[in-house]
Amino acid sequence: MGRGGLGCCCVLLLLLLLLGGSGSPGTAPRPRGTWAEEQGPGPEGTAWATVRFEAVKKHLGAVGALSRQYWQYLACKVWQEGCGDEERREERETGAIPSWGFPLVGQDYLEILSAWYCSFGKCCETGDCRIINNITGLEADLSGQLHGQHLAKEVVLRAVQGFLQSPQPQKALVLSFHGWSGTGKNFVARMMASHLYRDGLKSDCVRVFVSLLHFPHHNYVDSYKAQLQRQISETLQRCRQALLIFDEAEKLHSSLLDAIKPFMAHYSSKGQADQQRPIFLFLSNLGGNTINEVALDFWRAGRAREEISLELLEERLRLELQEAAENSYAHSHLLRENLIDFVVPFLPLEYQHVKLCARDALLARGLPYTEATLDEVAQMMVFVPKEEKLFSAQGCKSVPQRINYFLP
Repeated sequence: MGRGGLGCCCVLLLLLLLLGGSGSPGTAPRPRGTWAEEQGPGPEGTAWATVRFEAVKKHLGAVGALSRQYWQYLACKVWQEGCGDEERREERETGAIPSWGFPLVGQDYLEILSAWYCSFGKCCETGDCRIINNITGLEADLSGQLHGQHLAKEVVLRAVQGFLQSPQPQKALVLSFHGWSGTGKNFVARMMASHLYRDGLKSDCVRVFVSLLHFPHHNYVDSYKAQLQRQISETLQRCRQALLIFDEAEKLHSSLLDAIKPFMAHYSSKGQADQQRPIFLFLSNLGGNTINEVALDFWRAGRAREEISLELLEERLRLELQEAAENSYAHSHLLRENLIDFVVPFLPLEYQHVKLCARDALLARGLPYTEATLDEVAQMMVFVPKEEKLFSAQGCKSVPQRINYFLP
């Protein structure tokens, strides 16, 4: 929609607001009397006409001033152009008309209109105007759709919420997700994108890098490094709050990790901290065996998996990463210099968790289900270890495809 079309919408909206009552916006309409009462005590019709003309002239002048206020408010919300200077000019021009304020109801309508406009296109060049930071929605989805991951739910929610509420963060927020394939690492990354940005993973403020897809050949690592630094810089310049996701982090070349490091380091100045608030996510299968061993030990001891603490798993994970041989990510500066704020463990999924994933997949497609159907889907999965058959070897990764066998 062009500015002309949007301008027409604004004018129509303004007319509706103005025609909703007489007198100043936000004030109750004055009761109307007879025609003679409206004339007042003036002895002659001409005198009354002059007074009436001046009143109407003043009224129309106030209407014009308010129209400019409405239009400038909407322009600032949508295009972010010259708001400060224009607002000061408007204050000087309308300062002589104290009875005409900015009605709250009109402001609410303009908020709705600008949000509607932004839902169809970009309303500012930086992309920041499409950041929503819906923490309530993120919490609800983590609680309702992420199964068997009490640690990931708590850590992700607290870390993101605390970072976004911090007035002056000293560095980027860096989270490292670890666990077997299918346990929910990519699922949580997508969930974060969808609740922090209106366009989710398609947002200009979100970049996803998959190691084997974007950086497949080590012979071209120098070219990849320059390209990666340029893409990160462009994203940070475009968005004050950017989300950068690195999948298969354990396969990243050490040179690429060195290229990422400066963007995550502590800010060198207060001004830089005010300008940037990036979030880095690293997704890796490293540490999956350690996480599974801890979960299995708790099960064998008859203890609930919810008793597993973050302190226990994070300590074990960091030890395994330090002992990992010939792995660039495990021996990178990210870990050695404590640039990673939280190592987030994703526990292996059990039979009941697979059933919940099957239920969610069926509901997402609008299909009915029974407990027998959920059991049949779960029984198609492979469970390990060989003796206990406790954990799904693929987590919930292939569940959406498995339910196709049960469709009519």
